[in-house]
Amino acid sequence: MVNVADDVELHGLHISPDLDTVTYTVAGAIDPERGWGLAGETWRTMEALRRFPRARTWFNLGDQDLATHLYRTDRLRAGATLTEVTAEVAEAFGLRLRLLPVSDDLVRTVVSTAEGDLSFQEYFVQRQHAVAATGVRFEGVERARPGPDVLAALTEAERIVIAPSNPIVSIGPVLAVPGVRATVESRRDDVVAISPIIAGAALKGPADRLLRELGHESSVVGVARLYAPLAATPT
Repeated sequence: MVNVADDVELHGLHISPDLDTVTYTVAGAIDPERGWGLAGETWRTMEALRRFPRARTWFNLGDQDLATHLYRTDRLRAGATLTEVTAEVAEAFGLRLRLLPVSDDLVRTVVSTAEGDLSFQEYFVQRQHAVAATGVRFEGVERARPGPDVLAALTEAERIVIAPSNPIVSIGPVLAVPGVRATVESRRDDVVAISPIIAGAALKGPADRLLRELGHESSVVGVARLYAPLAATPT
């Protein structure tokens, strides 16, 4: 079950970074050094795009990766849901599991800073999360509905594991979709939450700094406090 609030449209394409990273990782196809995108990637399209001075080339898309976005965008425009397309992409990569976007509806993370509001990808990729955050909100989440299998999966699962992703901008948007947090809370005794913070530092990305900037303790204890209503077993 994956966050969709950092999805972005660039070059006319619907890009789902979290869904793709999970797909590529489980399929054993991810670039191990970058931790995103596909192994053995080439960048001819991006190199060609840079000849145009107004092109948005701050968000790198590899040539193989572009095929995923082209397929997703074409299917969405044909009327398929994000849930349906995600299942098709997962099958194409040989995954034998259900990969569920938390919602088929439009939800977008916005990071507030002293310089103004930034979309998540502007904050994370373009600005390299170097600007201090003063707040985070998920635009459209109040109107979003859980994906068609999301609540059933949470209800029927033997165990729910909250992965060691960023609690604010990766797990937060998932829980913010109406019905999701309440369902997880109702299963609290069967929920395990894994901290992305070890010895005060994030395993990856800006989770430690973002927690501090938004008034939380950047530690395993701080993460456990965030997840206390949801998980009986924080680790």
